[in-house]
Amino acid sequence: MRGDSVQDAERRLAEGLASFSLSWSAEVRRRITVLPGDLRQPRLGLTDEQWELLANELDSVVSVGAAVDFLRGYPSLRRTNVLGVLSLAELAMTGRPKPLHHISSIAVFNEIGIASMGEDDPVAHVDRLTAGYDKTKWAAEAALRRARDRGLKATFLRPGGIVGHTRTGAYNPHDINTGLSSAISRYRVAPKINYSNSAPVDWVSRVATAVICKPSGWGQNYHLTGRPDTLTEMVRDQELGGLNVRVMAWDVWLEDFLARTETDPVPELEFMARVLRNPAGRKIVEASVTAPMATGERTEAFVARHKLPPPARYDAQARLKSYERMARDGLVILPSRDDPPHLWFRETMRGKVGPVDAKPDTRCTFALTLSIASMYQLVQHRTIDVRGTVSCSLLHADPLTVDDGEIWVRPHQGVPHRHSLDHPLLRYRLALRDADGNGWWLEGWKTARARLDYMQQARTLTIRAGREGEPASLAGTMKVPKKSYKREQIDGIRVNPNLSMREQRIAKVSWLAWFSTQLGQGLLEPTLRAGAELLDLRPDAIDRDKDRYQAKLTKWEKDRKQLR
Repeated sequence: MRGDSVQDAERRLAEGLASFSLSWSAEVRRRITVLPGDLRQPRLGLTDEQWELLANELDSVVSVGAAVDFLRGYPSLRRTNVLGVLSLAELAMTGRPKPLHHISSIAVFNEIGIASMGEDDPVAHVDRLTAGYDKTKWAAEAALRRARDRGLKATFLRPGGIVGHTRTGAYNPHDINTGLSSAISRYRVAPKINYSNSAPVDWVSRVATAVICKPSGWGQNYHLTGRPDTLTEMVRDQELGGLNVRVMAWDVWLEDFLARTETDPVPELEFMARVLRNPAGRKIVEASVTAPMATGERTEAFVARHKLPPPARYDAQARLKSYERMARDGLVILPSRDDPPHLWFRETMRGKVGPVDAKPDTRCTFALTLSIASMYQLVQHRTIDVRGTVSCSLLHADPLTVDDGEIWVRPHQGVPHRHSLDHPLLRYRLALRDADGNGWWLEGWKTARARLDYMQQARTLTIRAGREGEPASLAGTMKVPKKSYKREQIDGIRVNPNLSMREQRIAKVSWLAWFSTQLGQGLLEPTLRAGAELLDLRPDAIDRDKDRYQAKLTKWEKDRKQLR
């Protein structure tokens, strides 16, 4: 690690681990020996004593350090990315021979128009590489191939784009894939690509570690690119999630992106803008988006042989955690209520309301449209957006408009209301505006009890309403008519028309499966609770039994002593 002292090098390592949600614990510190050094210096900047100690005691050498800068030229990167690798090769060949595992990159293929990118395919022509970073990766491999001929056991591990961790969401904010994701989510336009040769960091690191630890895999080339994405798959993921994306030719997209960032600069996109304003950086991105699929038959065979997770596509589910972190950091914009709805349907209700604590006697009608902006909104936030009108003469002679409305599905995880047997199914909260501009609020609950009239409970909404800023003045009960329930809320479901018919069916089935599961669970909970109480299987009942048993045992002991 670079640093002026061991403490400084340890601090840099700890900060690097923390930035990717990894801990620098006492156990990690115990297993790692940190040596201050520098890849740019001869013999890594180590003393002769340190060098000889490493040469005689190491079992293998992993070349993972590099200067990753797409805007610098070959001369400024050469000392780190080429000479540093040669120093590690020298260390591997000094004393007892040791294998060298070199973390390279598929950037060695970054020649625009290259035909294929197999593990043993010829790499690009160096004179057709424009970026200094690509040239240094090419040169390091070329030097190590010569060292292979002289006896060095060198393994090339070539990741493509290394994207976010599927469980923690940790990601690199200065990665090209991060920049592209940020631009696509913000502007809703994507460049036409051939493939996205990228894989999550947890899969890349796990497979790389396995290769390093298995001597049978040494001395070969491996592509750690997962299962590449196609443009169709990427756009489908976005649309199924509720994000409508237009596709542009690369040149058109580039011009559009640079024009947007020039007119309205976005700090989170400044890194990507700088890369694309630079001719060399532009060529790197162009070579990436127009590259053929990177294939990895040897990697797939190794993974299967050692029962590792197979290469999988970095789909919407895999990238969810990273997208959430990127959204918190302002790098991506997730689908919101302001976007065109992803899925929607109508809900009609009829009932009666009246003054609070009085018998409802005035007819009221709801004509609502329920929608979701994305499946992400549904699964993560469990909310449904509401628009429409409320007609009730006690509120106003004319229909009131829903300015803002939201429904929570199984709020509080279905825990029953306090001092009540009612388990919440849905909670409605509507902000209303009448024809005179006055504001009203309305809150309603669909609840479940331990009864068999499940459909009746699922269709019944108990409401309270009042003027904005005032307590409730009206209360009543609304119901979804039986005839309209299936017609509107099942057959009447509509999905984003930009999706294909097959994808619309998938979206509809996904919604029905999720909502039916939630509703079914909510309706069964009070029955299961009643059953548990009937059988006296609750933990507090068991505890009471234990207390009673202990009391009887104590009394028995006391009586026995008295008899003696």
